[in-house]
Amino acid sequence: MAIPPQIRAQAAAMKTIYALPSPLRRLIAGKPVQRDGQELALDAQLLLRMQQLSGTSLVDSNFDVGSSRAALDAARHLVSGTPIQPVATRELLIPADHGDIAARLYTPQGLADGSPLLVFYHGGGFVIGTRDSHDNTARLLAKQAGVRVLSIEYRLAPEHPFPAAQQDALTAFDYAHAKAADLGADADRIAVGGDSAGGNLAAATALAATRRGGPAPAFQLLLYPAVDSTTTRRSRELFGNGFFLTDEHMTWFLDQYAPAGVDRADPLLSPLLADDHTGLPPAYIATAGFDPLRDEGEAYAAKLAEAGVPVGLSRQEDLIHGFANFTGVGTRFREATVEAAGALRMGLSGYTR
Repeated sequence: MAIPPQIRAQAAAMKTIYALPSPLRRLIAGKPVQRDGQELALDAQLLLRMQQLSGTSLVDSNFDVGSSRAALDAARHLVSGTPIQPVATRELLIPADHGDIAARLYTPQGLADGSPLLVFYHGGGFVIGTRDSHDNTARLLAKQAGVRVLSIEYRLAPEHPFPAAQQDALTAFDYAHAKAADLGADADRIAVGGDSAGGNLAAATALAATRRGGPAPAFQLLLYPAVDSTTTRRSRELFGNGFFLTDEHMTWFLDQYAPAGVDRADPLLSPLLADDHTGLPPAYIATAGFDPLRDEGEAYAAKLAEAGVPVGLSRQEDLIHGFANFTGVGTRFREATVEAAGALRMGLSGYTR
């Protein structure tokens, strides 16, 4: 789909602003922001300032589902950058009880058959987001980690509330494992991963697959995951306004995905609350210092470690929620995402479950 001229112009302006000398970027962004012993990266502060000046938001101001989805689709052209190459793509359909699940397979140039594979679930609060909105994120992970990436178009709320997305996430992992040879992958080196809501789905998939016995993921890549829908932690109070993802957004997203009648303590919705985390796959968990979800992601890392699960926790203390989608502007967002890709590479290097 062609990029609208207005969006193309805004993207060019964004690129120009980020190319300015640091003192000029600081002038536009304003005084450094410090909170909870952390200082916000200039790249992140500048992005928030541009968002403020343009009047845009992660969610439509009227909390309209359709408008919010369209806005995210347009915004990706502003911050994700030009498509990372050389990475080949192939569209797939995954059979499911309710109908096919659309997916896209990413293969970096020169990657031999029998490679590791990441089943990737996009973020967006279970309500917005697509494999297109996270296209460059998937490309970056594929190229930097040297893996194939299978990006999934799971069902979204409110049309399909919990547990629809979680069911699709598990179905996609099972498909990847069963069809590993057809995908050019090693069935013993399949990871699950995602950002935000996608991190929730990855964690829930690892939990469900491990508990049932049989095929299970070899690794978890959890980027600022939402893992507890039952309580509000200190980071949500500190960073719930003014740092891209807001408290109001989070409430709205969860009300769409887990409306009245849903048990929000269900471990497949709140993996942190599972009775037993032993035996889960090794994990890399990245949190952002200025993110309302920071504390629950770090609590999950602690819970896994207590259960004897190998886990690497990396707090990107100067960044905001969503950094893996902002790799086309500045340098700091990309640095953090490349680190995650490196962890994925190491986690799947020669690993056999």
